[in-house]
Amino acid sequence: MKILVTGTAGFIGSHLAHRLLDRGDEVIGVDNVNDYYDVKLKEARLARLTGNPGFTEVRKDVADRGAMEAVFREHKPERVVHLAAQAGVRYSLENPHAYVDANLVGFMNILEGCRHNDVKHLVYASSSSVYGANEAMPFSVHDNVDHPLSLYAASKKANELMAHTYSHLYNLPTTGLRFFTVYGPWGRPDMALFIFTRKILAGEPIDVFNHGHHKRDFTYIDDIVEGVIRTLDHVAEPNGDWSGARPDPGTSKAPYRLYNIGSNNPVELSRFIEIIEDRVGKKAEKNLLPLQPGDVPATYANVDDLISDVGYKPATTVEDGIARFVDWYRDFYKV
Repeated sequence: MKILVTGTAGFIGSHLAHRLLDRGDEVIGVDNVNDYYDVKLKEARLARLTGNPGFTEVRKDVADRGAMEAVFREHKPERVVHLAAQAGVRYSLENPHAYVDANLVGFMNILEGCRHNDVKHLVYASSSSVYGANEAMPFSVHDNVDHPLSLYAASKKANELMAHTYSHLYNLPTTGLRFFTVYGPWGRPDMALFIFTRKILAGEPIDVFNHGHHKRDFTYIDDIVEGVIRTLDHVAEPNGDWSGARPDPGTSKAPYRLYNIGSNNPVELSRFIEIIEDRVGKKAEKNLLPLQPGDVPATYANVDDLISDVGYKPATTVEDGIARFVDWYRDFYKV
């Protein structure tokens, strides 16, 4: 298939593009390679893709309406995986306008591109952040999520609502994936694993929010990519049993689906740090701090729907995943 993937200089997007190319798909990769974090890392990810004859790099911003109209018109993708976004909960407190531009305007351009170019399936990145103030664990896509705690979370919830209108109005099959704390080699420098590994190796103190009592459903990148590909191949369909009298948030009469994609095995942050210390071979100096604004104390994914619909089964333990990341980090940064 010819597949448009946005965010191919990013962590998940670069891994996904490799897997799609390996199985023989043609990938049109869109990324603006912005400087939200280390551009050299983004360029290094892209460099691993550009030598593949099935990969076409398009260095454009998804928020650029004219540019995205041209990309869809020229390449006519059969399916789209939209991963490009302004990420980060805490950064959304500092620069909220970036989230409107990338996550709302950018997503609008993707939806319009799919609508006008006969795309057969749109898979897009949502986030576990949409659960916000919800406390019932594990989080389920069949629960209401109307109390986000950050603008980032609100923008991802908005994406789900926007996708539903296009599924309803234009019969565009859309699948939203609520990612739960993805980690692994080639990961993002603003994520905890990257920050902790760098600072512990350098002998610098680490900031440990919520005194280390956070719980996160850490999910290894290979398991995430497997889930994305399985959902991409499983085109969203209407739920024939859906009722407006008892509306199910995770499905619809339209070809619209939402899935959690996580490990289904939350780990406390203090334990996560211990595993990093063991692999690095050094103890961390910790600054214990309170819960940050916009953060939630725990995430825990109910992935039953993903298991039943596409056979998803996360297979990587957090010990193995962290070991692979630390080994990659030492090699990439020559530490």
